[in-house]
Amino acid sequence: MGVPHTGDSEQPGELLRREAVAARVGAGSKRAALGAVAEIASRRLGQPAAKLLSALQAREKHGSTGIGQGVAVPHAHVEGLDHPIGVFIRLETPVAFDAVDDRPVDLIFALFAPEDAGVEHLRALARVSRLLRQGDLREQLRQARSADAMFALLSREAKSNAA
Repeated sequence: MGVPHTGDSEQPGELLRREAVAARVGAGSKRAALGAVAEIASRRLGQPAAKLLSALQAREKHGSTGIGQGVAVPHAHVEGLDHPIGVFIRLETPVAFDAVDDRPVDLIFALFAPEDAGVEHLRALARVSRLLRQGDLREQLRQARSADAMFALLSREAKSNAA
């Protein structure tokens, strides 16, 4: 049982689809932010949000995935996937995330990978981290007025960085 392929703009190497991007998400805590990510991922993966949240929280126990500059890249291995998938949200109000620089987080790019995706998972994490280290992109994502605009920014940057 893999991720259902609906044909709309997803290839196995692509991490993000438009319906997995959300702007102005309300969350008052790190747990609530991860819960919002799990809800979106649940619709995309057809798996219970509680299971996905639990997987994200289990990873966070090993150390925060807040990478600094208001960005977090939570990730988890999930059974039943055949390739990594991403969820991107921008929070209305930044939340404490125990980030490396102690800054609150408002941009979250979560990754869900197959249980056996060692190198593939690490490559996806590295790609997302490189992308979100770009200060101009972070600012554009924060200024974007819609999820469509954020998806367009992320897609454009991912394609130009892959070349």
